[in-house]
Amino acid sequence: MIGPMPSLPIPMIGALVLFFLFLRLWITQGRISPLAILIALCAAQTAIIALAQHYLVPGTRLVQPITATLIPPAAWLAFQITAVRPARRADLLHGLVPVTTLAALLTAPAFLDVLIPGLFVVYGAAILLATMAGPDAQPRAALESGAWPAQIWRIIGIALIASAFSDLLIIAAQAAGAGYLQPWIISLYSVGNLILIGALSLSGHLQSGQDRGDDQQAPSAPPDGALWARVEHYMDAQRPYLDPELTLSKLARRLGVPAKTLSSTINRATGGNVSRYVNTARIEAAQEALRSGETVTGAMLSSGFYTKSNFNREFLRVTGMTPSAWRDAQAPQGL
Repeated sequence: MIGPMPSLPIPMIGALVLFFLFLRLWITQGRISPLAILIALCAAQTAIIALAQHYLVPGTRLVQPITATLIPPAAWLAFQITAVRPARRADLLHGLVPVTTLAALLTAPAFLDVLIPGLFVVYGAAILLATMAGPDAQPRAALESGAWPAQIWRIIGIALIASAFSDLLIIAAQAAGAGYLQPWIISLYSVGNLILIGALSLSGHLQSGQDRGDDQQAPSAPPDGALWARVEHYMDAQRPYLDPELTLSKLARRLGVPAKTLSSTINRATGGNVSRYVNTARIEAAQEALRSGETVTGAMLSSGFYTKSNFNREFLRVTGMTPSAWRDAQAPQGL
């Protein structure tokens, strides 16, 4: 007689999805990046939740709070290293977070009810505050993506904060005599946030475009007016915007100035951020290509864009028309 087949709970399905996303990012990049590590941790945590809550595997309930506290610092470091700055030795201090959690688990388990939600809120709020400074505050993000990296990281920050409230929902359910809802809250709410964080981490908008050189410290900048003249000359002569992986950090390094100084100079001179300035130059190059008879896809690739959605968005912003409509409008009208 064949027994019942084992069920596959929602957290385990989520873990498998996240593990697939981790493998995809690893294979695509050819290395394990901070974003891949974040996805892997989300996958591991959802699997541990399934083993602890649904399969009741001994010991997993003790591991669950420790692995949970790996995710907030991993998200913060992934944000910093892919969007803001190179990795630093001081980043290792974030390893104290799971160590503190282990100490609390062994000496004061009740403190975990405050510590774990607090960590998610603190790190989530830190990401939110950092993204409020605008896209120029993320010099390692590809300029082609515009404001998308900041917006995606903002959602990840909100998801971290939202994850902290799962315990409050469980307490409220128990107080209302609905303790049977606890597995559903864990499965749908907590795991849902982990899947959201992992899936967003896979976005191409978050992939860092830095190279080895952008880790170098730039010298002091010349006066603002002279710097703007240098920027205009460099853009016209070297056309760095044709590099689809151009970042503020790369552009600043090539000009030999600090990224913040370059950002401020372009902001004051154009009234917009660096991403808009660079993408406007790209659209002008795309218009030249379209006038010469290039296809829309060819114009996109030759002007420094590598995603059609970004190209269409920026073309519409600059010209008020889609690339195809603009090209058709340039054609000679028959008599």
